[in-house]
Amino acid sequence: MKAFLLAAGLGTRLKPLTDHTPKCLVNICGKPLLAWWIDLFEEHGIEEVLINLHHLPDQVITFVEACKSNIKFRYFYEDKLLGSAGTLRQNKEFVKNENSFFICYADNLTNYNLTEFLIFHKKKKSLFSMALFRTNQPTTKGIAVLDAKDIVIDFKEKPANPTSNLANAGIYISSREVLEIIPELEITDIGFHLLPKLIGRMNGWESKDYLIDIGMHSDLSKAEIEWENLIEGNL
Repeated sequence: MKAFLLAAGLGTRLKPLTDHTPKCLVNICGKPLLAWWIDLFEEHGIEEVLINLHHLPDQVITFVEACKSNIKFRYFYEDKLLGSAGTLRQNKEFVKNENSFFICYADNLTNYNLTEFLIFHKKKKSLFSMALFRTNQPTTKGIAVLDAKDIVIDFKEKPANPTSNLANAGIYISSREVLEIIPELEITDIGFHLLPKLIGRMNGWESKDYLIDIGMHSDLSKAEIEWENLIEGNL
């Protein structure tokens, strides 16, 4: 099984921490965020990962190469950021022989059960599946509406008037066919440009596992406390 790990963001809201450290290498409970992703991928049998790079790429490569992991990593450097969907469009060859593959935002800290998600995806025989969680801030997230068969019948990125509180978790399972419908834009985003094209053709899978976007200093502080409690079995 293969996965895209999208890690090229600048992490501007975490400045000055990210001035000299890539966002994916920010420490949480004594380990870089990327190390927690590697643990999760190993736990769920992901064997090959393409990670996109932009800000301080050498630090990321050095860290990955020093890890004692059985995962095979490929690096894709973006001199100019392409957007999350643009990265996928430029790397179709990576998954040319795959029936399905994961796409994950490295900004998140999570223990999502990827195996359970894959079972759901295969059972639904889905073109594309999106992991979802319940949020109390729907106007700041990508929001999905599901029908009785778990098909996404509506999706809006940061809606002014949300009709659901099911939020995009930034973890997907995709088929190769989806990469062919990514728009040819200079900067192409999954949430704004790809997911709307998949309404009625993708499934949504809700998880109650832990997930937090390490977007701001307040999120990072919250994650430190909650993740430590989770590790110690208090959550």
